[in-house]
Amino acid sequence: MKVNGRNIKKRLYKLSLLTDEITRAKHYRGYGVHSPFVYGLIRKVFMCRRLIDASHAELYEALLANGVAPKRAIQLQNAMHYCQYRTFAIDGDSAAEFNIATADYPAERLESVYAKARQNGTTLIVMLPYANRERRDACRAIVAGHNSTTVDNRGYILIFNNQLPKQHFRL
Repeated sequence: MKVNGRNIKKRLYKLSLLTDEITRAKHYRGYGVHSPFVYGLIRKVFMCRRLIDASHAELYEALLANGVAPKRAIQLQNAMHYCQYRTFAIDGDSAAEFNIATADYPAERLESVYAKARQNGTTLIVMLPYANRERRDACRAIVAGHNSTTVDNRGYILIFNNQLPKQHFRL
């Protein structure tokens, strides 16, 4: 078999993804997480496959109507219940406790919606943070400059603006 540049690139591509998998492996199922809040979030929200409180599923239904996958919609509804939030907003610059920027939300406006959430002390969720380069760069800038806890679940990033210490979890 002839070794040329193209074959080596194909073989080494998977190797470049290995470091990302290793850094995320330590937080698998909550092990290695020293924050009781984030540990509970992982165990009670991300690992739960059904709605915790089906009688209050307004967010779940709104997310499904906006094209969010059912698994992600269940997780976000459970996160809202776990954090004991009462109000939510989707793709809006409101003062709701739980603000969600869906995949259709423009990447260039993420910084401004983050600044408003930070000012109001509310939680911001950015759906599909790695969809394209602009969105990825905007999310990285937000996480780098944030002084509270952020949780990256690959499908979305939870950005808490409360009294939690500065930590970043990549699940």
